Amino acid sequence: MTITACVFDAYGTLFDVNAAARAAASEPGREDFAGIWPKLAEDWRTKQLQYSWLRAVSGQYCDFWQVTQDGLDWAMEASGIYDAELRERLLALYWELPAYPEVPAMLAALKAQGMATAILSNGSPEMLAGAVESAGLGEHLDAVLSVESVGVFKPHPSVYALVPAHFGCRPDQVLFVSSNGWDAAYAAGFGFTTVWVNRAGLPIDRLPARPQHLLPDLTRIPEFAQSA
Repeated sequence: MTITACVFDAYGTLFDVNAAARAAASEPGREDFAGIWPKLAEDWRTKQLQYSWLRAVSGQYCDFWQVTQDGLDWAMEASGIYDAELRERLLALYWELPAYPEVPAMLAALKAQGMATAILSNGSPEMLAGAVESAGLGEHLDAVLSVESVGVFKPHPSVYALVPAHFGCRPDQVLFVSSNGWDAAYAAGFGFTTVWVNRAGLPIDRLPARPQHLLPDLTRIPEFAQSA
């Protein structure tokens, strides 16, 4: 088996989803928010994912921007925050999420190896385009694939099928990388070789399949792509 394409989840994998709340908390006049932003960021991400799963199993798809707003609204209410200006600021910052520090060099190394590279994300095309442009990653990516083309969120198999359909390859020729253990597990079940980027050191999810590899960050992905 030879890996020909390396495909990444976007939010939490390439882009730091906590950065929007962190950046807002550092702005003048937000001293109260500075003390609670980690909880809000965690709640926001948790609800964003939960709402995507619930919409997937119920067949009630909407774009990921709506899910992102709904998750933030829940998180703000849970923290007792009723501040329309802060809400708009957090949402604006979400379109400008930075990449993790190792990402540009890692993607450049993959391209130097002749590897095809792509994003496969729940994000809407517009959200992903904004994040890729803001982080300056466009030159390192061959494709940005969104679930919007199939109208259902991960981990539905039709999402993972977008990759071999786009690149004209077999599933076993794909190295799929995600910071979500459940995402890496279901991608493995689909037939990809997978890496779970387990930055938090969490236990492996008890699911029908398991990711084949665990890493603390993305630095060694080019090495894994060559040796997988």
